[in-house]
Amino acid sequence: MSVVNQEVEKLINIGFTYHQDGCLDEAENAYQEVLTIDGKNAEVFNLLGVLKLQQNDVISAINWIEKAVEIKPDVYFYETLFQAYVRAGLFKQIVAREKEVLEKFPDNFSLLFNIALANKKTKNIRAAIKFYDKALKINPGSYLAWFNLSHLYSIEGETENAVSALKICKKIRPNDIDTDYFLSLALMRTKNYDKGLKLFETRLCRETATALQNKTYPNKATKETLWKGENIKNKTIYVYYEAGFGDVIMFSRYLPLLANRCGKLLFLPQKQLVPLFRDNPLGIDVVIDKYIPECDMNFDVHAPLLSLPYLLGLKGDKVFAYPEGYIRPHKELAEEFKKKYFNNDKIKVGIKWQGNTYYDQDRVIPTKFFKPLMAVENTQYYSFQTFEGSEDAKELDGIIDVGKDLIDFGQTAAALSNLDIVICNDTSLAHLAGAMGIPCWVILPYEVNWRWHTDLSVCDWYNSVKLFRQHSIGNWQSVFDDILEEMKP
Repeated sequence: MSVVNQEVEKLINIGFTYHQDGCLDEAENAYQEVLTIDGKNAEVFNLLGVLKLQQNDVISAINWIEKAVEIKPDVYFYETLFQAYVRAGLFKQIVAREKEVLEKFPDNFSLLFNIALANKKTKNIRAAIKFYDKALKINPGSYLAWFNLSHLYSIEGETENAVSALKICKKIRPNDIDTDYFLSLALMRTKNYDKGLKLFETRLCRETATALQNKTYPNKATKETLWKGENIKNKTIYVYYEAGFGDVIMFSRYLPLLANRCGKLLFLPQKQLVPLFRDNPLGIDVVIDKYIPECDMNFDVHAPLLSLPYLLGLKGDKVFAYPEGYIRPHKELAEEFKKKYFNNDKIKVGIKWQGNTYYDQDRVIPTKFFKPLMAVENTQYYSFQTFEGSEDAKELDGIIDVGKDLIDFGQTAAALSNLDIVICNDTSLAHLAGAMGIPCWVILPYEVNWRWHTDLSVCDWYNSVKLFRQHSIGNWQSVFDDILEEMKP
């Protein structure tokens, strides 16, 4: 070994010892000194990249590791580089290296897994599925690969494949709650509610709702008093909301069935839904609109709303109770809205383009796509967009803004009752229109929520609802072309 090589090896060892001891500045100095002697030392470039990752300087890390890969295409350097790309969110850079990785390291699980992940993140769904398949041939016991693959199958509407992948996940991690929850969604999407509803009890919003009630009524809303489906003919049950407005409207269809099974039914909806349920009791004895002290709150058992179909033991098509419309508007209020906004002979179309963007950006529809619909002869459009996104109504010439007058769902139901049709994104307005039996066209993104099932030619939950789905991810134009075709006389 030459004197130069001996000096390089000595400095690398010094740097590596500092590195292992957590003395990162000293380690970096030693590595940099190596590069003054050997400016193309791939190992040191990679070590500097690893060091920068430890310091959370991801961009510098990538620069160092890319130099290492350029000098020496070592599998370990590629693995480190891909880890850095993932941390930086630079998924396109991983996709760009697909070909070279397949040529050099076709059997490396880590690299194939990250290529699959990168394709997933960049919405290249079919490519992502292909690379997860390749990775799983190498390591068929990878929980994360099967779990991610199940999600991709679900996006593509290959729900049976999603179920199969999640069942494998369950074998790998038998007690994993996330697996149970997502398997429940996949099963329910295939209309297998007998098994799906049981696993749906693992959902996070259920735990949050029951924990909140336990905190509010610690002596009454306990684990022991959770209703488990037993006979409560002469007992009082307290049911409370969970999840969003649309979920509560959808699952409120089960309240009349529950009312026939209990002595007294107390129901706590979100504040904005209180007027709606006062106008539509659905067997509810008391609609709770404010905090009731525990000393005045009397019930025998309690349950979160979304657990009702499971607790009621509903099987098969009985899960879709009351698809004909179970919500009615307040008559006098509906007449007031008619006089103010809807007293014309045109086809009255209510629209909404976004819901809660905190949870889901994919369901937000740019208002520009509604413009061609508004050109259809003899139509008058009404904005039912409230709060966030309502300012976008100004982009639609000739639209009438009803949303500014809507402060609760009782008012929304009254206004909706004057429409001929609703056209909206997948949001609470769609559930309200469906629950009222008002014709409603729901515009879905490419990745469809479990409740709309695999066959989108029908809507099992609401007879008045028709579903329109994107032809490809992010392609709203294709949906609106379909809707415009449907609107033609």
